[in-house]
Amino acid sequence: MKIEEEIRRIEEELRRTKYNKATQKHIGILKAKLAKLRDLQNKPRGGSSGYSYAVKKTGDATVAFVGFPSVGKSTLLNKLTNANSEVGAYAFTTLTIVPGILEYKGAKIQVLDAPGIIAGASVGKGRGSEVLSAVRSADLILLVVDVFTLDHLPVLEKELYNVGIRLDEKPPDVKIVKKDRGGITVSSTVPLTKIDEETIRAVLQENKIHNADVVIREDITVDQLIDVISGNRVYIPSLVVVNKIDLADEELIRRIKKKLEDREYVLVSGYREINLEELKEKIYNTLGFIKVYLKPQGKKPDLDEPLVLLKNSTVEDVCNKLHRDFVKNFRYAQVWGKSAKHPGQRVGLNHVLEDGDILTIVTKKR
Repeated sequence: MKIEEEIRRIEEELRRTKYNKATQKHIGILKAKLAKLRDLQNKPRGGSSGYSYAVKKTGDATVAFVGFPSVGKSTLLNKLTNANSEVGAYAFTTLTIVPGILEYKGAKIQVLDAPGIIAGASVGKGRGSEVLSAVRSADLILLVVDVFTLDHLPVLEKELYNVGIRLDEKPPDVKIVKKDRGGITVSSTVPLTKIDEETIRAVLQENKIHNADVVIREDITVDQLIDVISGNRVYIPSLVVVNKIDLADEELIRRIKKKLEDREYVLVSGYREINLEELKEKIYNTLGFIKVYLKPQGKKPDLDEPLVLLKNSTVEDVCNKLHRDFVKNFRYAQVWGKSAKHPGQRVGLNHVLEDGDILTIVTKKR
């Protein structure tokens, strides 16, 4: 049986199976099988049709437009950045991922315009699985719809979910340590209301894990457990961008705002250049940048040219940004500022920096 057929069969069985205490374990096993099949389906296949969706990351952060064809992604990219993405009033104008750079408040943000995806993209329709996989390295995903296609949002989210992209979530606080013998031991620091121990064991065994210590520190679902076992999920924030508001009347705008009241969103018109500054501000704020100032050993810090980094960046991230040899030759760093316990604290590569920190990197002498 083909992978696609087996996926459809399991999805249908999941739809038919009512969730209750008696079926929890069976549903867990079905979901574990489904996750493995989807991972298999998303593995790169041999050969190429000539289009490449691999884009080298550059700048201080990467943002990806994801949406159906003809919602105006290319126009937005051209208005926001220095890119030149082809624009046309018909589907599938963009056939490769087009990168551009948005410069805003000292940050250089790489913006990717991906080919418009279609329903079923995650199972390979329209080369969609390759497009979706290419945005896995983004720091922020912009879900682009227009004023007439708000119902595309759940479809986009499902397609991203199916290729292992978890929008607006954090990795579950679960640790699984495999061992040689002794079976499976499960311990939790919180009451588990969404999954029982029998289901946890069944899902682990479905993934050929028969001996392990499992420590759970939050009330997880079976889907979150499967994500931890898979180990290849990415957790990316999202922002909804509703384009073409120049074509909507006040009543339609009111309905759109009502539907999106629980989401982070921006209403724009790429063509009429409406609210583009607000979009830039939202992108910048959602990414969450910090500024760090470098201080050469024995000299004053350079307060005119800060390094712009994503929040939660480490000393190692700074080293990689400066030159790859900095990590190889690293001895220690000194930090002044919010992240330091005391001025000039000695820290290692994994020290997390905060906004306004001053940093000295000391390397081995060559």
